[in-house]
Amino acid sequence: MRALVLSDIHSNLAALEAVLSDAGEVDQVWCLGDLVGYGPDPNECISRIRELPHICVAGNHDYGVLGKLDLSDFNSHAREACLWNRRQLSADNRQYLDALGETLVTGDFTLVHGSPRMPIWEYILGPEEAEANFGFFDTPYCLVGHTHVPAIFIEGTSSCKAFPLRAGQSLSLGPERLIINPGGVGQPRDGDPGASYMILDTERVVIEHYRVDYPIEETQKRMLKAGLPPQLIARLSIGW
Repeated sequence: MRALVLSDIHSNLAALEAVLSDAGEVDQVWCLGDLVGYGPDPNECISRIRELPHICVAGNHDYGVLGKLDLSDFNSHAREACLWNRRQLSADNRQYLDALGETLVTGDFTLVHGSPRMPIWEYILGPEEAEANFGFFDTPYCLVGHTHVPAIFIEGTSSCKAFPLRAGQSLSLGPERLIINPGGVGQPRDGDPGASYMILDTERVVIEHYRVDYPIEETQKRMLKAGLPPQLIARLSIGW
């Protein structure tokens, strides 16, 4: 099976469409949460994913928009965007988000948004957090999002190793247990504004990482029209 692995769409339809076009034909989309929040197109992004064969878990912004999390835990810009996204959601798309689980296992892969230990909120930013999480999933591999930074964490006998994922990089998955982050579609935070995603070939057990440019100004204009925070608009141009 050829699976498109993506995370953190964040209501950015232009970025999502660029990824879907660049990825080409896939058998299934694996979404690691945060379909909404930050951006101007929550209904359009949810509906687009729902059109495709897919599996999906919930993220913290999905929960925030639904009112399942206390928005005082979000920074002021994220909170304002969550409230705006909440007001836009159709009843049908709200019901879809509400039905998403926090953890999903398919074959050799565990899917979560934040971490296997705390699926909604915990950030796996470095080796220490990753090492502490290997004991919280049973499959060989765990796919996470949340940080918006593509990376691989390798379980070791004494310590965990961390490596960034680079565009065009292909990696054969072997016996080592891994935590893998495909990066963010709608709001990258690694200094590259291009939308980030992975292709997983489950038969060859190979992942390939990609970046694709999208019309950032289109999303920014829609955010400006919606009255979303200027800081959220500006950060898309620099990937941060």
